[in-house]
Amino acid sequence: MKKGMSRKIGFAALSLAMLLPAGAGSAAAALTEVPYAMDSSNQAGWWTPLETYGTGLEYAYMSYNAPGSVESTHKVYIARRDGNGIWSNIPVMDGSKVAEYADNVGHSQPSIARDGSGRFHVFASMHDTTWNYFRSDTVGGPPQNHSADMPTPASFKGTYPVLTTAPNGDVYLLIRSSEDAAGYRSGQLFRWDNAASVWSKVAVIGSSLNRSFYPNDLVFDASGDLHILFEWSTFAASALRHELSYVKYSPSTGSFTKADGSAVSLPLNPGTTDIIQPLAPTETYGQSGSDPGGPGVQSAKLAVDPAGNPVAAYRYREEGSSTFSVKYASYGSTGWNLQTVYSASETKAAIDITWAGSVPRVYYAKSSGTDRAFMAVPSGSGWTQTSIAPGKPIERLSVERNDNGVDILYLVDVLNRKLYYGRN
Repeated sequence: MKKGMSRKIGFAALSLAMLLPAGAGSAAAALTEVPYAMDSSNQAGWWTPLETYGTGLEYAYMSYNAPGSVESTHKVYIARRDGNGIWSNIPVMDGSKVAEYADNVGHSQPSIARDGSGRFHVFASMHDTTWNYFRSDTVGGPPQNHSADMPTPASFKGTYPVLTTAPNGDVYLLIRSSEDAAGYRSGQLFRWDNAASVWSKVAVIGSSLNRSFYPNDLVFDASGDLHILFEWSTFAASALRHELSYVKYSPSTGSFTKADGSAVSLPLNPGTTDIIQPLAPTETYGQSGSDPGGPGVQSAKLAVDPAGNPVAAYRYREEGSSTFSVKYASYGSTGWNLQTVYSASETKAAIDITWAGSVPRVYYAKSSGTDRAFMAVPSGSGWTQTSIAPGKPIERLSVERNDNGVDILYLVDVLNRKLYYGRN
């Protein structure tokens, strides 16, 4: 079959794990291979490539990089699984052609959201570039290029777009912008008003001289408040980041607060934000560029518990260590409580977190071994680890808890260029 051709395929029979209750954590997840070719560039730690919809015939939408016209490029598609387990491949269109970009691992991957009217919103291949924004013109239809709809000057350039959908159907976007001439890169929050079908800029969330803002995640709680997770690096950029931070936005009041409810003024900087992971005694911002070694943060994701409190999973390299541990942070009466989930071996820049019943589930990927994708849950004073994709060399992942209380998995096997859909 030619690349880019859409087809529909019945959902293959899944493993016995499908029969286990959603809260069980003692068996591998039920996986099926997405029946479309994946490009090797489909790998990132910051993205939001997965969206789910519905409580009856539930749907899953998996945005991904497909092979391009040549090995060094990729095309953008959405793999759609309907409630009957039937797959279809939706192209993201740039005019009369499928959107195609040069490969750029860790920067050129797509993020997706579905608004309350059923339209897809996709931001693709944005690494210090002008907008590459696509939106469906019809419900569930192929997204078309709508970059001109974004409410910014023509000079705007952005990186790391992460998306989420509000309970009322609006879509929110957090992205890092480039103000290089001014000596910083800020984090900016945008809102798609679903009723009016228009984008607007909500605020500059964070901005600080000689620092760059790194978006991590956006999550709404049941009250309609938006929880925002981000980290900082030396300007202009660094593979090692610092001071994992949090802020909550209440659209109903326009207020921004820390986890303890105290108000903050924007734009935030490392000295005024709610810091989850503070600097270790020997931790410094260092020089711009590649990972200089030493302690620091790399990749983080967010969830909320039933009371609306934030919880985060992230990778942190401790003082004196050469590997990144998996960490868990929760907020309580004494402030942020930090725990180590896994530290026995090196991990990949792939992490996520959901809340299942009364406990968090932390997902991560090891850098080596026969089994690489794992889920961890609290157990006594420690954490119990479960392999969720035995025998598969998973390097990247994304997880979303659907409206039926099932964790939907997006698992990337870069080596074999395969994408897996899973239920856990």
